[in-house]
Amino acid sequence: MHLVFVSSLLPVANPASGFDIANRVILDALRERGIKVSMLGYKSPGAELAEADGCVVLGEQEITTSRVATTTKLRWLATALTHRTTFSSAKMLACGTQAFLAGLADLAPFDGLVLNSVQLPGAFIREIGEYPTIFVAHNVEARSAAENAGNSTGAFERFLFAREARLIARLEETLCRQSRFVWTLSEDDRKTLAGDDDSRSSTLPLVTTMAAPDPLPRDRNIRYDIGLIGSWSWRPNRIGLEWFLTQIAGKLPPETSIAIAGDLAGLPTYNDHPGVRFLGRVADAGAFLRSCSVVPLASTAGTGVQLKAIEAFEAGLPCVATNIAVRGIGQVPPNCTVTDDPDAFARALVEKLQDAARGKSTEMDGCLFHARQKKMLLDAVGRGVNAI
Repeated sequence: MHLVFVSSLLPVANPASGFDIANRVILDALRERGIKVSMLGYKSPGAELAEADGCVVLGEQEITTSRVATTTKLRWLATALTHRTTFSSAKMLACGTQAFLAGLADLAPFDGLVLNSVQLPGAFIREIGEYPTIFVAHNVEARSAAENAGNSTGAFERFLFAREARLIARLEETLCRQSRFVWTLSEDDRKTLAGDDDSRSSTLPLVTTMAAPDPLPRDRNIRYDIGLIGSWSWRPNRIGLEWFLTQIAGKLPPETSIAIAGDLAGLPTYNDHPGVRFLGRVADAGAFLRSCSVVPLASTAGTGVQLKAIEAFEAGLPCVATNIAVRGIGQVPPNCTVTDDPDAFARALVEKLQDAARGKSTEMDGCLFHARQKKMLLDAVGRGVNAI
């Protein structure tokens, strides 16, 4: 069987963001099931793409809104309004319809398309309608856009996010209805998008790589008491970070070191704490997490699954998480405390730090978590492929 993986950003050789990690794992899981997989889509400037059986690149594009010039944002907005499409899909129209169709023709013959998230498929919704498809919903994008509208302070920004939410909801409904099968990354998202009919939908329990993780070294070099890492330019992540910094950090002892890794695009709002350090992007996300004694998983908005939670669980690190942070994860490891109460969250962090100081750290072997997730992932991938 030959499938074409259609994505706004193609899987890369060395994924860093949660979206990139999920893309690469889904691609690798398909290939591990014996499927021939080609790729069609855009790539970030200078990115090294993952290995595939065929590939058509529609162009290089920096699609992260916070990293582009105002003139580019205005051009995308004008395209969205002109074509009556979403802001996120407007970016994808840069290549033109003929180039998209030519890319599909270059990869033919194939048995179906894997539509990875809503952005690129949404731009060419009519063109893909004649093919057997699997739709991969990383999040309920319409819900995230509606949350962004509710958290916006300016009237124009609120209008744009509300418009995005309405249009994305229609695209998600169309893609789910047209597809032979729907994959989501959490059970809540599956029920929202595909209903209770599990004959044509399933949840993909993700891992960060198909290879088993290395166990934590006994003498790991701990540089920070607490460490958070994420793509903070994505609004739901930013909301969670600001919740942690305003509601949790001030309740921690002043000597606690708190490291924040990842692109920020401007400092977030937070209560002063002498231990907070903003590190920016780090070269190795896994190495950063292993240098932290305890990892807070502080998501309070968005849908889908938190790849940083999975990465922390695979590493066996002690964690404190909100319920949203562990959505989509069937079995949360026992060394992770789950609470949405800010006071209880802060107390749990302090208790885990005290345990570590007394030599009673709750580090675990993350290989068992990884093996369980991987088996369920391959089973779910097999169900979708059978539908094609």
